[in-house]
Amino acid sequence: MLIRLLRCIVPTGLMLCCASVVYAAELDVKLTPSNDALRENVENYIGELGDRNEEELLRYSRIAREQANKALQALGYYQAEIETSVADGENPRLALQIKPGDPVRLRDIRVQVNGPAAQLQAFRVPRNTLKPGAVLNHGQYEAVKQRILNQVSRYGFFDGRFERQRLQINPDTNVADVELVFNSGPRYLLGDVGFEGDSPFDPDLLERMVPFEPGTPYDSELIAELNQAMQSSGYFEGVRVDANPANADQQRIPVAVQLTTREPRTLGLGLGYSTDVGPRIRFDFTRHWVNPQGHSYGIESELSAPRQNVGLFYDVPLDPPLTDKLRYAAGYQYEELSDKDSLSRLLTVGPEWHRGLPSGWQRVWSLKWRHEQYELGDDSGVSSILMPGVAYSFLRSDNRLDPSHGYRLRFELGAAKEGVFSDADLIHANATVKGLTTLGARHRFLGRVEVGGNWTDEYTNVPPSLRYFAGGDQSVRGYDYQSLSPTNSDGDRIGGRYQLAVSAEYQYSLSEKWRVATFVDQGNSFNSLELPSLKSSVGVGVRWVSPVGPIRVDLAHPLDGEGGVRLHFSMGPEL
Repeated sequence: MLIRLLRCIVPTGLMLCCASVVYAAELDVKLTPSNDALRENVENYIGELGDRNEEELLRYSRIAREQANKALQALGYYQAEIETSVADGENPRLALQIKPGDPVRLRDIRVQVNGPAAQLQAFRVPRNTLKPGAVLNHGQYEAVKQRILNQVSRYGFFDGRFERQRLQINPDTNVADVELVFNSGPRYLLGDVGFEGDSPFDPDLLERMVPFEPGTPYDSELIAELNQAMQSSGYFEGVRVDANPANADQQRIPVAVQLTTREPRTLGLGLGYSTDVGPRIRFDFTRHWVNPQGHSYGIESELSAPRQNVGLFYDVPLDPPLTDKLRYAAGYQYEELSDKDSLSRLLTVGPEWHRGLPSGWQRVWSLKWRHEQYELGDDSGVSSILMPGVAYSFLRSDNRLDPSHGYRLRFELGAAKEGVFSDADLIHANATVKGLTTLGARHRFLGRVEVGGNWTDEYTNVPPSLRYFAGGDQSVRGYDYQSLSPTNSDGDRIGGRYQLAVSAEYQYSLSEKWRVATFVDQGNSFNSLELPSLKSSVGVGVRWVSPVGPIRVDLAHPLDGEGGVRLHFSMGPEL
């Protein structure tokens, strides 16, 4: 019994003894006059005191005084008076009483870059960072040197060196002089680009992805662009670009690109939902290359209750292959329009020429033959149209999935001539403008304007796929999908010649992933431009930022006509 009691008591007693020698020493720094920047720098230099007791703090106080002096001098104070004291207690405390005195100020400053770098407009000499009369800050002095060295590394002046780097401080007069003179030496050039690895592609295709010619002056941004070009081509799983100045020959740096080719085929299957079309299934198959020239093809299909479509494409890369391509496309779509009494069966086929313009715009020329069988209420018909067209689009945003600032522009124009494989004379045009900005990190403002129109003297020959139906998640919330449309004598929705939809939305960020929103939508489709009747709605919503983009749940109330609050659910980027 006694042995059992000792077994219980002894460990407990040891734990109490151990606990009794655990200290949490505190640091107390006070400056006269008060200076938060100096105090924080001193605290950072000294760091945590750990579990030192009073005796250990007394021995450490000399080191703490030296650290405090270094911290003060780093910010230009060389005549500080520092007193230390140690107080015992449950949490021993090391106190520093500091009178920093007058700071050292900059007097004569010379920051100069000599050599070819001085003639390079992009090379910025940081002359205005250090100013006469300013308090000396060693961090700013080092930052000026580092900014020069960073640009040297970027622009390829690998033989450059500081001829003079002098910081002369006179604590007696509280002045400091700076002299930084850098000689850049010659600028290196980019040499030939060599490709290594298991790439099955023609060298010509790979060379057309390189964003520079041999002999171009070195710029590390060009190396980054080359890496990004190979990554975004869709051909490779791994890319490593090596442009080591140590391998230079007569100041020309060879560029070695190590490539690991990706699997040639990918298969995708996705599920989605929106209140416009309900549940939907998406299927796609892509063969990323079929020959050494980098041709590719694929199948894309989406199935939902009101709409089913399948599309085929065959892509031929042009020059440059990352932005320019010739696409041969064909597709079939079955869609129930606005209600089950109206439907469309549409077959399209034709080429598209995609080109990325130097301004950042994307341009697509197309020549589409559209063959459509349709029913609009009691009317039915067959339409064939050969429509050449052009589309311009531009996107600028700070994040692809969930931007905080940016805008998207898109303009489309197509035309058809009766008798030239077409049943009607027609001009078809659309324009979309979206914008997003964020103020104060939490306040987000979104705007959207969509307009479209058909110009023809034979509107009855315009098929439903080219007419306009408004209402729904992506148009005017608060109204059913495609419910805003002109009607015939039987009340069937038959689509309008024109469309206008505008939206203004405010979001407040509750956290990184959650937002609440309020919005106003307005729009309609109509046949006359004379004071068109627009439908309005207001609503509130919730946004959750998922890994695939924001998921939106809205409650919208129509302000025109009958109908109560309607639920809208959608997902995807907001631009």
